[in-house]
Amino acid sequence: MLDVIWSIAAFVVAIGVLISFHEFGHFWVARRLGVKVLRYSIGFGRTLWRRQGRDGVEYVIAALPLGGYVKMLDEREGEVAPADLPRAFNVQPPWKRIAIVAAGPLANFLMAVVAYWIVYVAGVTGLKPVIAEPPAGTRAAVIGLRDGDEIFALDGEPVPTFQVLRTELIEHALSGGDVQLDVRTASGDERRQVLPMDGIRVDPEYVFDDLGLNPVQPVIPPVLAEVTAGQSAEAAGFKAGDRLLAFRADEGKVELASWHQWAAWVRAHPGATTEVEVQRGAERLTLTPIIARDERNDGSATGRFGARVDVPDGLWDNLVTEHRLSVWAAAPAAVVQTGRMSALTLKMLYRMVLGDVSVKNVTGPIQIAQFAGYTASIGLVSFLSFIAIMSVSLAVLNLLPVPVLDGGHLLYYLVELVKGSPLSERAQAVGQQVGLTMLIALMGLAFYNDILRLINN
Repeated sequence: MLDVIWSIAAFVVAIGVLISFHEFGHFWVARRLGVKVLRYSIGFGRTLWRRQGRDGVEYVIAALPLGGYVKMLDEREGEVAPADLPRAFNVQPPWKRIAIVAAGPLANFLMAVVAYWIVYVAGVTGLKPVIAEPPAGTRAAVIGLRDGDEIFALDGEPVPTFQVLRTELIEHALSGGDVQLDVRTASGDERRQVLPMDGIRVDPEYVFDDLGLNPVQPVIPPVLAEVTAGQSAEAAGFKAGDRLLAFRADEGKVELASWHQWAAWVRAHPGATTEVEVQRGAERLTLTPIIARDERNDGSATGRFGARVDVPDGLWDNLVTEHRLSVWAAAPAAVVQTGRMSALTLKMLYRMVLGDVSVKNVTGPIQIAQFAGYTASIGLVSFLSFIAIMSVSLAVLNLLPVPVLDGGHLLYYLVELVKGSPLSERAQAVGQQVGLTMLIALMGLAFYNDILRLINN
């Protein structure tokens, strides 16, 4: 219950900050260009807090924190006094309306740059880009990568952490083309290799299955720290403190030296039944779990056991690194990262339209809240990284040429700028209806995916 409350609180803070910056962009530019602002609202629905500012603007916080708006004086929404008419939004020249509408997404881009700058200055902690033994037949295995190899550069650019490696390889998979890897072996020898990217699945869920690149795992003793209620492990009688000794596979009895062996077999055998030898105190038991089945986007499945392992303190210390930049170096790096994440978001959307990336990757408020709570529990740097990614996503999505969104309004005003007159009211009304339908469908898909993930988990 505390986890749920924490996730909701983190979600409200994150969304509140993102929306506030977005709407402030509209608000600030509108005021600077002489347009009269009537209301600045964070959220929709029932008003929770309201204040009339000395500047004449009504400031509002509403109950539903899934958006916001800046209401400007506009003849289309009510009668305007003749003295105020020059300050109405609808009478402004197209370039002013374009500037006001574009200011919201631009504010989110700026926010992402600032967040990334703080993250880089504070330092990003992550796993070193050291890989585990690639499974046979994967691209990494074919080109000869081995357990303990460190990929320290990609196409000549340094790779400080495994997370950076993941992001860049997903970007290359979406773009196509081979990747040049600089590799350092466990013995310190360095070499350059080409990783072919043609023919791999570009969906982020499967890219690394096809490439065979996973972070190296330290040897974790197969001792259970916690058994999840209602899952396979509990149903079979496993308890916290149990040490897994061996299990029965198709090829016979497998002695367990690490948790990774068991976890890998479980993931590869959804729905399977096996016998597991367990040490519980002085007692030796044989338990028979039925591995749960989690469906994946392409119709395949992965197995789930439903228990958390006991990880000894300091086990990951040698594999963790911190990437930190100076105050000055962090600024251009933040701008570059914001641009890269924007391009990656657009590529993902494009591949989703083509059907190369599953629409199950669309996330809604439930999963966003879970991510918000998880990153906030790790620390401020992780939470700021999450905010930066969300800010980029909000900016890119709002700039799409879909009526109702900022990008749709920008399209109308650009057409007006070119043809010298606005689109007809009927054309704009039809566009608004189409845009609203698309937005409702997208929200419905996001909620559906969220609910499906909750059921599967």
